[in-house]
Amino acid sequence: MLCALSGEVPEEPVVSRKTGTVFEKRLILKYIQENGKEPGTDEELDPEDLLDVKTSRVVRPRPPNFTSLPSLLKAFQDEWDALVLDAYNTREQLARTREELATALYQHDAAVRVIARLTKERDEARDALSKVTVAPSAGAASNGDAMAVDNEALPDALAEHVTEVQQQLTQRRREKRPAPEGWASPDEVSAFQKASYSDLSVSQASSLDVESDYAAIGGLDGKVDIYAIGANNVERSLDIGEPVTSTVWTGSKVILGTSKGTVKVFDNGSETASFQVHAGAVTGLAVHPGGRLLASVGVDKSFVFYDLETLQRVSHGYTDSALTACAFHPDGHFFAAGTQSGDIKIFQTADGQQMVSFHLGVPVQALVFSENGYWFAASGKGQQTVTIFDLRKEGAAALVKELETGDAQSLAWDRTGQYLATVGSTGVTVQLYLKKAKAWSEPLRTSVPGTAIAWGAEAKSLVTVNKEGVVSVLKA
Repeated sequence: MLCALSGEVPEEPVVSRKTGTVFEKRLILKYIQENGKEPGTDEELDPEDLLDVKTSRVVRPRPPNFTSLPSLLKAFQDEWDALVLDAYNTREQLARTREELATALYQHDAAVRVIARLTKERDEARDALSKVTVAPSAGAASNGDAMAVDNEALPDALAEHVTEVQQQLTQRRREKRPAPEGWASPDEVSAFQKASYSDLSVSQASSLDVESDYAAIGGLDGKVDIYAIGANNVERSLDIGEPVTSTVWTGSKVILGTSKGTVKVFDNGSETASFQVHAGAVTGLAVHPGGRLLASVGVDKSFVFYDLETLQRVSHGYTDSALTACAFHPDGHFFAAGTQSGDIKIFQTADGQQMVSFHLGVPVQALVFSENGYWFAASGKGQQTVTIFDLRKEGAAALVKELETGDAQSLAWDRTGQYLATVGSTGVTVQLYLKKAKAWSEPLRTSVPGTAIAWGAEAKSLVTVNKEGVVSVLKA
């Protein structure tokens, strides 16, 4: 009897109950431990299925071919020949494997080089595009020199609209109106705590905006949830199909910017317009105080204005750096854009011309204007502070205050200009400016982390969302 695994006479033979095959016991037990099946079949085999075979304990004589020196030499020669042939086959397989590996590495290296070249050409093309604008006349470039042309201005009707809104809002501000009746007091804000929270269908939440008692929350998974703040539930979900990077809500319109450069307008849950103007991700959206103009900025170094009544693009401007955030002045006559290079550029809304630039020093992460009309707040990537700038001043004199807020990924100033809310990985803070005392204080600091924040009605609540898609409402 020979073992079915080794082909040798077994020292401790066993036989399978299922197939009657003879095995060496130690070999078949190792095979069962590793595979759980009988060799050569798909049937399961357990050690209990093996029967010991009783054999006589007689010393086996040596085979006749190992009883003389010539026979032993012949056996050794055969073994050596087998080893030489096996080594040759192994070297041959190794050579083939090396050739295949070299070919695969060459193809991978070539693919990486092609991707790198195409990426470089794309970046160069975007950079060139960001610096080129349309000449006002054909004769202006007749000398063959590079053209330097102004940004596009708004159509006359929209420019007049911007001027009218500015005059109305500036006049109201000059009246020095007190805070509206019923507005949250500092004591109420200091008593804020997490009153409710809810899990959203949105994952990797990136942006948030509040309108009345509802919040629109967009995520990088391409979904948007409409969350009812009072009822603490999601009333509607929209599938955008592209990662959402920015969200604003004005009237009945929810407007979304995506990582693919698309700006989508939804009215009462239905898509009414889609713009593909940016050559890269949209990084910020802002609505003009008059409610008619929409602005978007992107990594392609451009800002675009849209008419929300006609749903048309109305102007396009370029800067010298990728744009990361934007905001309209409370009167609407200025438009601010934060850059990757650490500057905040202020443009005239009507003609798109740059008026002044403020230096933050790091890539701008969030940007928001105060209702007082001359302050704006900005936070930078990696900073633990929020910087307050004064529009009326330039250079170092423009820096009003640096607030120790911790990481601030999103900012929200209430409509009275008293409270500045911040949120980031370190939690939520509210910074209070008392105009009479001309001093800052911090009535609230919590450990609720988030990526976006917005004030609720009458500043009596704060709505924040974290990157895991959990929306929280803070109130007294």
